[in-house]
Amino acid sequence: MTIKSFKLRGTRITEAQLAARQRLWGRYGVELANTQMDFARLFPENFKIICEIGFGMGETTIEIAEKFPENGYLAIDVHQPGIGKLLALIEEKDLSNLKVMDADAHLVLMEMVPNGSLDAIHLFFPDPWPKTRHHKRRIVNSSFIDLAAKKLKSGGVFHIATDWSPYATWIEDHFVKSDAFVGGAIERPIWRPLTRFESQGLKKDHVITDFSYTNK
Repeated sequence: MTIKSFKLRGTRITEAQLAARQRLWGRYGVELANTQMDFARLFPENFKIICEIGFGMGETTIEIAEKFPENGYLAIDVHQPGIGKLLALIEEKDLSNLKVMDADAHLVLMEMVPNGSLDAIHLFFPDPWPKTRHHKRRIVNSSFIDLAAKKLKSGGVFHIATDWSPYATWIEDHFVKSDAFVGGAIERPIWRPLTRFESQGLKKDHVITDFSYTNK
């Protein structure tokens, strides 16, 4: 049985977010299925394919997709208000290089993403599950690292950011054990926008750590 690395929080979806979900899902959403995606058809005008896991309310996702129109972005989350908000932002910005999935990222990668098809995976501020008894729920673990390696192209990049120092140590420890990746902690890249969640962490004196790991 797969252990979920996320917890469904209180939805509190607004009428506007719900309306956007109902109206725009058919245009920008991708349903979970047991067939592999054809990225050339899904993103016919984009050269690189990037998977973002966990996009919150979508502000960072939309900013990056707008800044890099040459890339195709597959954004995955289960947070209903965030999905509704992101769909509305895609319409507002009139973007064609961003698609949304409402699903468990593990299932999407295992069932729908072809091996060697991704240029990058973005994992920004995943739930650190700070209590020891919950560490098994952390998305970064040996099996997920192996899965990511299969889905990334050779030379593809797994970029992670966290504001929880013990989780940063956990990430380093797990990637050191992997033969598939090289890399480590880096300076915060200019292209990664400052998220609202990150700003809140900085106000609490949290240390932000960015990691960049390249698939061999």
